[in-house]
Amino acid sequence: MSGKEHGEATSRRQGICGLNDNRAMNDWKFNTTTFYRNGILVLLLVSIALIVHNIFGPNGYLAARHQQKELQTLQQKILQLQQENAQLDKENRALKSDPAAIERKAREQMHLVKPGEKIYTLPDKAPANAPPPAAEQISPGP
Repeated sequence: MSGKEHGEATSRRQGICGLNDNRAMNDWKFNTTTFYRNGILVLLLVSIALIVHNIFGPNGYLAARHQQKELQTLQQKILQLQQENAQLDKENRALKSDPAAIERKAREQMHLVKPGEKIYTLPDKAPANAPPPAAEQISPGP
């Protein structure tokens, strides 16, 4: 094959493919770069979405912290109620068996007295809806 025939054969091949070899290589290189760039962008966006979901989602970090605080509050309330229950149980047993405890409770709740005794009731320190006492205010001199 002569150089001219070889060039014609190449031209025919280029005509069949529709692109010359250099342009086809450049397009392939451009598409690979764009593909990798878009792939990295997609992975970055998916990673950001997962991070946001893990922080702010219904079972995320913030929800877990809120649940931990609520758990601690409930545990403290349970402990307080258990102590109160133990105190009431102790008082209940005393009222069932100790006559002095029964008498003390009757005197406190029903204001019962023995014959000849007097009850002195003192007012509370500050009534709930009474204004505080007005204090004298000394104005600074000119």
